[in-house]
Amino acid sequence: MGHTIGRTLVGELLHRLDYRLQANRKTREGSHNPDRDAQFHYINDRVKEALAAGEPAISVDTKKKELVGDFKNAGREWRPKGSPEEVRVHDFVIPELGRAAPYGVYDIANNVGWGSVGIDHDTAAFAANAIRSWWKLMGRERYPSARSLLITADGGGSNGSRVRLWKIELQKLADELGVPITVCHLPPGTSKWNKIEHRLFSFITGNWRGKPLVSHQVIVQLIAATTTKTGLKVRCELDQNTYPAGIKVSDADIEAVNLTRHDFHGEWNYTVSPNALALKR
Repeated sequence: MGHTIGRTLVGELLHRLDYRLQANRKTREGSHNPDRDAQFHYINDRVKEALAAGEPAISVDTKKKELVGDFKNAGREWRPKGSPEEVRVHDFVIPELGRAAPYGVYDIANNVGWGSVGIDHDTAAFAANAIRSWWKLMGRERYPSARSLLITADGGGSNGSRVRLWKIELQKLADELGVPITVCHLPPGTSKWNKIEHRLFSFITGNWRGKPLVSHQVIVQLIAATTTKTGLKVRCELDQNTYPAGIKVSDADIEAVNLTRHDFHGEWNYTVSPNALALKR
């Protein structure tokens, strides 16, 4: 209408109309499979069965990749007044340090976690080796008479339900452990409900808040120092192996995997059993 108006009055008018400054809220998960809830019940039942039988049940996932170096890390920590830790202005990768890929394994029954901090690609081989390391250094001692292993995992990423290399690596792992490995994937778009997210990763993030992740060793130490009042304990090691990306898996290779799909959503729920030759060894 031709009237001149300042931003202060605009703000007052908006407040009168009950408007407020608000951030975006993540609530929309998009379309979901009609059997999503049924899959959650299926996973829960399989976990209950494993725990009742004294068999290991673990939740796995890759935590967000982190820049290694003197970069700003969200959060605050106690320091002398007026002397915040100085970090880089720009978040450009330091070539000689790169990024860290923490892969976690959470033992549901015992409330203990394992972390493998990778320095190369986050591949299915890396994920399987993290589980292998957990078994050798923690799991085998806790479950000396294990007859099976249950893994709950996201539907995507390096341990995704459609990743062929993941199933190849599971076959290798089953042959080494000598027990069948059952995997139950969370339905698409529900990764935030993975137990490892809120029982392990959230506490790791809180433990290193405001602390620049200046080296891989610092990341390992901060993960290993994570504890909670409920008794969570974590062990962590650096995985310095290289994991090439883009490995092709042929139809013949995947057919050789001793895989049994479950009757309910076999694309999400399946068991990889040791091969006969592996059991003889």
